[in-house]
Amino acid sequence: MIPVAEFKQFTEQQPAFKVLKPWWDVLAEYLTVAMLMIGVFGCTLQVTQDKIICLPSHELRENFSEAPCQQLLPRGVSEQMGGLREVSGLKNNLDLQQYSFINQLCYETALHWYAKYFPYLVVIHTLIFMVCTSFWFKFPGTSSKIEHFISILGKCFDSPWTTRALSEVSGENQKGPTTGRATATVEASAGSGKANEGEKEKVLVEPEKVVTEPPAVTLLDKKEGEQAKALFEKVKKFRVHVEEGDILYTMYIRQTVLKVCKFFAILVYNLVYVEKISFLVACRVETSEVTGYASFCCNHTKAHLFSKLAFCYISFVCVYGITCLYTLYWLFHRPLKEYSFRSVREETGMGDIPDVKNDFAFMLHLIDQYDSLYSKRFAVFLSEVSESRLKQLNLNHEWTPEKLRQKLQRNARGRLELALCMLPGLPDTVFELSEVEALRLEAICDITFPPGLSQLVHLQELSLLHSPARLPFSLQIFLRDRLKVVRVKCEELREVPLWVFGLRGLEELHLEGLFPPELARAATLESLRELKQLKVLSLRSNASKVPASVTDVAGHLQRLSLHNDGARLLALSSLKKLAALRELELVACGLERIPHAIFSLGALQELDLKDNHLRSIEEILSFQHCRKLVTLRLWHNQIAYVPEHVRKLRGLEQLYLSHNKLETLPTQLGLCSGLRLLDISHNGLRSLPPELGLLQSLQHLAVSYNALEALPEELFCCRKLRTLLLGYNHLSQLSPQVGALRALSRLELKGNRLEALPEELGNCVGLKRVALLVEDTLYEGLPAEVREKMEEE
Repeated sequence: MIPVAEFKQFTEQQPAFKVLKPWWDVLAEYLTVAMLMIGVFGCTLQVTQDKIICLPSHELRENFSEAPCQQLLPRGVSEQMGGLREVSGLKNNLDLQQYSFINQLCYETALHWYAKYFPYLVVIHTLIFMVCTSFWFKFPGTSSKIEHFISILGKCFDSPWTTRALSEVSGENQKGPTTGRATATVEASAGSGKANEGEKEKVLVEPEKVVTEPPAVTLLDKKEGEQAKALFEKVKKFRVHVEEGDILYTMYIRQTVLKVCKFFAILVYNLVYVEKISFLVACRVETSEVTGYASFCCNHTKAHLFSKLAFCYISFVCVYGITCLYTLYWLFHRPLKEYSFRSVREETGMGDIPDVKNDFAFMLHLIDQYDSLYSKRFAVFLSEVSESRLKQLNLNHEWTPEKLRQKLQRNARGRLELALCMLPGLPDTVFELSEVEALRLEAICDITFPPGLSQLVHLQELSLLHSPARLPFSLQIFLRDRLKVVRVKCEELREVPLWVFGLRGLEELHLEGLFPPELARAATLESLRELKQLKVLSLRSNASKVPASVTDVAGHLQRLSLHNDGARLLALSSLKKLAALRELELVACGLERIPHAIFSLGALQELDLKDNHLRSIEEILSFQHCRKLVTLRLWHNQIAYVPEHVRKLRGLEQLYLSHNKLETLPTQLGLCSGLRLLDISHNGLRSLPPELGLLQSLQHLAVSYNALEALPEELFCCRKLRTLLLGYNHLSQLSPQVGALRALSRLELKGNRLEALPEELGNCVGLKRVALLVEDTLYEGLPAEVREKMEEE
């Protein structure tokens, strides 16, 4: 005998799987248990008790049928047998064996197959039903997804963050939108569920003030926050994986269709053959030579019980079939491959919870049949708003005010700056540092400045480097007259926040990003009309012309920097309108000639044309119209010569010609009497014109990385020279006249062919060892008293 417990493995699933079993699957499971008990009970009787008992028939008619057996009724038996004559069998002293033989023979030949195998059929059909019901829980392609989903669902349901998020939303819906400390404290009270009404009323009467939310930290410790963060990542990956296909939905339909087909087959043949379970069975076997009888009337001992069990089984099958038909109706009547969280969004207020599809949607529909609360709590981990709140909470845990204060330092402008890089968000604790004057945010995604920003009353500088930021209107008003410097770096310039162009107190605006290919030629930039105080504008992009909106600030713009990263700047006519411009940088703009529009800038003092393709600078003569020009940077180009009319630039004080292809310098350069700095390093110069000695104002001369073999003696007449860079040339000696440069404080001689240093270097009273860049062997060759003088503090 096989105990019922042995069949448990066919229906046994993990207890957690019950959430994916709607009521009809539960009912079907109980029905299969009942049908299995019927089958096992019938099999037990079939095995342990006699199946059939046969007696010889007294009827000798050749056409023997069931008639004689039908006459064996409880009443009037003797009357019915009155007309029959008695017959007797053969005596062989084997009564027990021969009747056992007859019983078995008649059971196999005369009894209908349905009556013989009914209990076994019940067991087999029931086992098939069980397999069909639980197959998708066992099949590798579906069971892995189900197990993963159940695991995530349970963690989401039990997560403290779920309770907190729903409680916060509930509190917001009840109290409505508020501001300041009252909002933060009410949310904290709603999240904990422990604050009484008296405390809430007490909070609401506090004066309105924006602060960061410190009590929230006590509601969710750091470990729970990290676990919730990991759950968000798991849910994202699981959603992407499961929404790709519909194998769960398809498998469930297939096993349901199979159960329906099985139901109809069982119902039909059971209704047809149930009447074959008869109490009396006529049996005719050719055993007269052994027993003396060929006809027997047999009693199927289990017929009465089996017939009752059969009708009971059919009833259970009918109920089971109805549940299967209802399941099919449910599967095809509703769009189960789509799931909408509309009701959850309305109830919780999380409007960003996305709808899902395919297998993900199907499992959520099954979950709703079990308990819709699971879907509601699970939806918290599909909301980006909820995730951002969690990230904010974790950030506040990690970045305390004390830790942030350790990162404060003075920037190049002397402002107290807080720099944050590659964080998942902006900690609320930042706004507790009211002393911050400059805020630098780099690679921080989707920043939304909270009301707490108004606490940074000393904030004057803001840098947003690949950190898109949203600013509420109330804070735009707060920053409108406070911010002086803004830097924005992004992939495309159209990503620059529009509120930046409304900061009327802004003095410096630095933008870095590319124009889309279709807009690069037009180079359209937002209007700058609101920037009434703007003095410095820096634009690093790929524009083909100077943006027309630059003219909006023509009256007060003093410095314009255009860095084009090698893209050719074609149209510069807008520059003519910048009458107040003092400094102009056109870096890496692909220029081959000096633009004529520059010569119209009467107020221009500094011009930088670095890293272009300038080969000739014949237009340098026109710079005499720029009477205030004092600094000219033509470095990092391909200039082969300097024209003679450079002498016209008498007011020029700084001239940068490094990293070009110069081989000679014009003697007229010595007529630029106002020149204080001359940088001609990184060229191919073999000699210097003696006329450089006329530059009596020269203080800085850089001729490193050339091919100079000697220096003109006249050069040492430049008595004001403080910095002389002669490194990496071919100099074989240094004239003793160098001692005449008493103001010299820095001298570079490294990388030459010098054999010794003149002892007259000791006359350069301002020259110290640290500022003398020369090989140690040459330095050691100086007299001891000279070295002692240089090493004095």
